[in-house]
Amino acid sequence: MTAKMAASIVEHGEDAFRKLFKFYKRRSSPPDFSEVINFSKPCSEKVFPCELNSSSLNEENVSKAGFIFISNPFLPGAQQFWVKQCLKIYPQKPNVCNLDMHMSSVETENIWEKSKDIIRRKGSVARQPKTLLEKLRWVTLGYHYDWNSKTYSSEKYTAFPEELHLLSHKVAAACGFSGFKAEAGILNYYKADSSLGIHVDESELDHTRPLLSFSFGQTAVFLLGGTKREDCPTAMFMQSGDLMVMSGASRLLYHAVPCIVPAPSGQALPPELALKLETEVQDDDIIQSVSDVDWEVCSCYLQTSRVNMTVRQVLASGQSFPSTQIAQTSEKSEEDTLKSKKRKNESGSACID
Repeated sequence: MTAKMAASIVEHGEDAFRKLFKFYKRRSSPPDFSEVINFSKPCSEKVFPCELNSSSLNEENVSKAGFIFISNPFLPGAQQFWVKQCLKIYPQKPNVCNLDMHMSSVETENIWEKSKDIIRRKGSVARQPKTLLEKLRWVTLGYHYDWNSKTYSSEKYTAFPEELHLLSHKVAAACGFSGFKAEAGILNYYKADSSLGIHVDESELDHTRPLLSFSFGQTAVFLLGGTKREDCPTAMFMQSGDLMVMSGASRLLYHAVPCIVPAPSGQALPPELALKLETEVQDDDIIQSVSDVDWEVCSCYLQTSRVNMTVRQVLASGQSFPSTQIAQTSEKSEEDTLKSKKRKNESGSACID
């Protein structure tokens, strides 16, 4: 199918977004990606390029711009650190993951330790059962998102990782959002056949603060639409190390991830992921070197996978959760919650990116 045909399928009909989503998700024959924006190459007329300079940005004019795409700002070697955090550190208790919905806490402890040796051997063994790490679909941090009620609450909270808070704070400040507080994080783990449905991120109580998205691993197609499902979306590649900032007018836009793009022949991983830290690391540095043993496991995992971190500020400064919401949360049946989360896990995709 040609690029012109890709455009024509959304010219008519009520749900333009879903039609384009299905076009890129299809597996019967590879879709044409020629109309997908690639920020690593000369940009199209849809993109306004600018140098990110916090001295010239403020929250008001950034909010007017809305959607900000930052092509891999990470220093060499830094991506390896964040990949390791996502695979080895953040799935640990007391953080919550999809596996907790149908397995005991003992079974979901030490996911990395129970998976690493099998993943490392997979290159030399024909068939191996999926490890716990390969069964991960999502992990929540800070205020833990309730997939059943689609809300956050003060009762479901664990300490947010300090290093991720610092990264998010610096990114937000560089984009003109001073005082951003990372309070909730959702990590999504994509396999080669994964997708993320069409949705809007509106569960946070404060929509004036941006949503930050960090991607690592294989490339994905990201669709950014409008305020209605009828609005035709724009397709763009999300490559390893890329950041997205959704703020202002873009904060409540429909978006989705229809597919993961197969790696080019002969290139198992994006070249940026092979880079090591160039400077000597001090013990108190946030970014630490990743051991060769740990990176062997991470690189094997990423050959067919993508990891995405989204970070949000849930509450405005001085704001608290409504008392009615807290009461509703405390009255919710644990059985109903587990059933809903189990259904979400079995579907193979989370609903927030």
